[in-house]
Amino acid sequence: MDFHGLDLNLLVAFDALMNERNVTRAATQVGVSQPAMSAALSRLRTLLGDPLFQRSSAGLVPTARARDLALPVAAALRQIELAMLTQPAFEPTTASVTFRLGLQDYPTLVLLPALVEALERATPGISLNVLAYNDRDTAVDLLDAGSIDVAIGVAPTVMDARVMTRPLMRDAFVTIVSTDHPAASHPMDLRTYLDLQHVLVSPEGQLHGLVDQTLAQQGKQRKLALTLPQLFAVPAVIARTNMAATILKRVADDSLASHRLVMFTPPLVLPEITFHLIWHRRSDSNPAQQWFREFIAQQSAAL
Repeated sequence: MDFHGLDLNLLVAFDALMNERNVTRAATQVGVSQPAMSAALSRLRTLLGDPLFQRSSAGLVPTARARDLALPVAAALRQIELAMLTQPAFEPTTASVTFRLGLQDYPTLVLLPALVEALERATPGISLNVLAYNDRDTAVDLLDAGSIDVAIGVAPTVMDARVMTRPLMRDAFVTIVSTDHPAASHPMDLRTYLDLQHVLVSPEGQLHGLVDQTLAQQGKQRKLALTLPQLFAVPAVIARTNMAATILKRVADDSLASHRLVMFTPPLVLPEITFHLIWHRRSDSNPAQQWFREFIAQQSAAL
């Protein structure tokens, strides 16, 4: 018998007919019309070459062939239902899987080393494929395309129901100069700040940032001596020059040049920056993806 293209709804109809022994009641159980159930029975008879049910005063009486099929069909349907409704548990200690992670510069510097260390220690069969991105809205494009499983970065500018986020870590700005800078031993007031030569980090290649926007609201402007897209280079540049930079504190703390830096609270009000875990709704209930997101959150909380 060729089962290619078999309509599984026919097996559902057969199971209902065995349970109800009545076409009308079977149709109600399945949620179809009585003519549709009669048509399904007709197709089953043709497919199996057996009448399957005979009419009697007590209702439909199954043939020997139908009785032989009843238990295997019912068991198969229950198995299919179980497979469709129940996702297998994810066992990270025995799994062999590669997660695709999109990262902006900050989480690459601050979180990735600890994350990789924890994964290596706890889950030897799990590996990471990291993809860098700069523009915050690129995360949505990468998730839509299935290029990454999850992203870590500043939340997209426009949120959509298909994109889900979870706050992961926050950081405050500090202004840094080298230990040899003339301003290193004095309080950092706004006048001193505006006299400095500043470094601007702009992954998108812009010539102004949050600091510049905040100063512009006060009718003021700082002096930019260098703009660059790479966050990780800033502390080393500052340590070797008479420039200054206003960056997130953990970037300065985690730099190899941190011992050659002096940090100040910026003399202007700047908000803390929140970095989010970002994922697509289609992967929200996947057990492996759920585990991976929670693992990331745990490592972030430990920082």
